[in-house]
Amino acid sequence: MTDGTNPPSHPHPEPAPGSGGYGFPPGPHAQGGYGYPTPSGGYGYPQSGQQPNPYQQDPGTGYPQDPAAGYPQDPAAGYPQDPGGGYPQDPAAGYPQDPGGGYPQDADGGQWSAAPAQPGFTRLAGPDLPGSSQPDWEAMADRSAAERRKKRLWMLGGAVTVLALLAGGGTFFLLGGDDGQDAQPANSASASPEPDDSKGPAAYTATVAGDDTLLRDSYGGMGIRLGPDLKVGPLGKRFQVVGKGNGNSWGQSAEPVVDVTKSFTVTARAYNSAAKGSRIVMSQGDGESFSFELGVNEVNGKQAWIFRVQTGDKGAAATTRTVTAEGLNMVKTPTLLMATYDADKKAIALYVDGKKAGETPVPPIWQAPGPLQLGRSKHHNIWTGPWQGALHSLKTYDMAFTAEQAAAYKEGKLDPSPKPTHAWLLT
Repeated sequence: MTDGTNPPSHPHPEPAPGSGGYGFPPGPHAQGGYGYPTPSGGYGYPQSGQQPNPYQQDPGTGYPQDPAAGYPQDPAAGYPQDPGGGYPQDPAAGYPQDPGGGYPQDADGGQWSAAPAQPGFTRLAGPDLPGSSQPDWEAMADRSAAERRKKRLWMLGGAVTVLALLAGGGTFFLLGGDDGQDAQPANSASASPEPDDSKGPAAYTATVAGDDTLLRDSYGGMGIRLGPDLKVGPLGKRFQVVGKGNGNSWGQSAEPVVDVTKSFTVTARAYNSAAKGSRIVMSQGDGESFSFELGVNEVNGKQAWIFRVQTGDKGAAATTRTVTAEGLNMVKTPTLLMATYDADKKAIALYVDGKKAGETPVPPIWQAPGPLQLGRSKHHNIWTGPWQGALHSLKTYDMAFTAEQAAAYKEGKLDPSPKPTHAWLLT
């Protein structure tokens, strides 16, 4: 049985975030972006200096330009080329040009027939339409270019969105900026019932309006004042507090919150970043000793989750009772903690992630003077166990949860009848 004095804490610094991009190669972007051709004279046209295909379409008329392709441009060849149209002008050739159209007019007049397919070209399937005019190739090219620009803008916008999401919603939220402490992962949010005023993220605030150092009590009126190094930060669309593991990583209410002479339950979601030492999630009392404390302590040389109560007014080891949960992953592991005191059974119990870790009988708990504490506990008039890591979903109840209720709470299936007496940082 420990004497209640905790070994000194030696928090380790967190590793610096790795460098690197988000799915793109390091260094400056390639010319033209990712996935787009470099400027080379357009899409599908030969680059400057290359010889054109003898059957390459002229961008303006759509017909071969090379006399060697079999379409001489010399008027003496019998197919004099109209400089503006692109079709033969010689009536003797049997294809008199319609002055207003652009496709050959039938000798009988009025009926239009499609021009025969030319070498190097494939006609699109479909019926020949009377009265149709030559396609506006320039307009079609403009529309195609506009579609390509629109597609590039969409893809660039998507890439920017992905980068923003990766930058703002990574595996861990890093808070404080100067301490490098890991906050709790966003996917550890509780599914437990919430008060009516927090049905949506926009309706819920972590702190009292106008005071960002006073945590708002969602069920009662007991705010928790935050020390300089226990700070509010984001947890997905909700909030958490993160402590640096030093003497300023604390918070406290103005008055006692838990009546330890009666049955009670306290619960919190915790993310411990310290590899050694005592780390207290929650306690009550600021006099010579605590009434109860919930958090991390070293047991048999290794860290373990603990729930400890004091039954005497001097804080002696002989008057403390402790329940422990050993052999679990303690560091950087989101954990749901629940501690209960059953005044009828005169027993305390500890639940970790909805499973009972242990239970032990106790005499009546000593009602220590002083308020609820976050991130520390009082031992022999000395503050111990500064919290290093993240905390959220802090609640107190005026009843002792059963094993079945603890399991249901973990799964978000707790009957709504047990209402918290106080709650902070709900998710």
